[in-house]
Amino acid sequence: MTASGLLDLAVAVAREAGEMLAARHGRPAVVGTKTSPTDIVTEMDQAAERLIRARILAERPDDAILGEEGGQTGGNAPVRWIVDPLDGTVNYLYGLPDWAVSIAAEVGGQVLAGVVCVPRRDAIFGAVLGEGAWRASLTGAAAEPLACNAEVPLSRALIATGFGYERARRLVQGEVLSAILPRVRDIRRNGACAVDLCSLAAGNVDGYYERGVQYWDIAAGSLIAREAGAVVGGLAGKPAGPSMTVGGGPAVFAELHDLLLSLDAERDA
Repeated sequence: MTASGLLDLAVAVAREAGEMLAARHGRPAVVGTKTSPTDIVTEMDQAAERLIRARILAERPDDAILGEEGGQTGGNAPVRWIVDPLDGTVNYLYGLPDWAVSIAAEVGGQVLAGVVCVPRRDAIFGAVLGEGAWRASLTGAAAEPLACNAEVPLSRALIATGFGYERARRLVQGEVLSAILPRVRDIRRNGACAVDLCSLAAGNVDGYYERGVQYWDIAAGSLIAREAGAVVGGLAGKPAGPSMTVGGGPAVFAELHDLLLSLDAERDA
């Protein structure tokens, strides 16, 4: 299957999972926690991942899948799917719109296709490596190409960020935020990493940074942002990942990266 074929499958599965999640009325049951009592897992996180795994394996039974809830299955298959079945669980729990289904397809350690479905925003974002990024309406409007805001200085940049769930990390994140806030246009905290990266790709924010995100949070969104012209990475030449993920147009990325580095933003209290 080509990268475009992998994307087509990801789009179909993400749409189905998003429809199932959006159709749920009422507050879902919290079935567990992860890193702290505020880092929750709901029954719908688990149900969405079960659906995604079943649909992918029905089409491609020999592929591997790494999911936030179910871990890694499938061994060393050539194609691995990276799945966050419900990014923004707390938003979903409280009935807020910024939550998403994120699915990426990785071949040989490189993400070739990715999709982020944001049902409550009537939006689905996608990209294939080297072919640009797009956004479409879930209700039928044609896809439109995406381009990040390329040459915004940090002083006029709208920056998205997020916070961890552990107290020691939040203490430092508050210090870092207080140092960044006077040097940017404003800060947005929307509560879903994949949505933030797609907002970066669409030009709805100019930059993004966050400590503590996992591979399933960023696999699809990072590809979409990069294909829209953004730079996404870690600090001091490291790849984006749990230690730090930074994104922006080239100008914002460079300034934001250097500021975060000067603030020692990868530390915890």
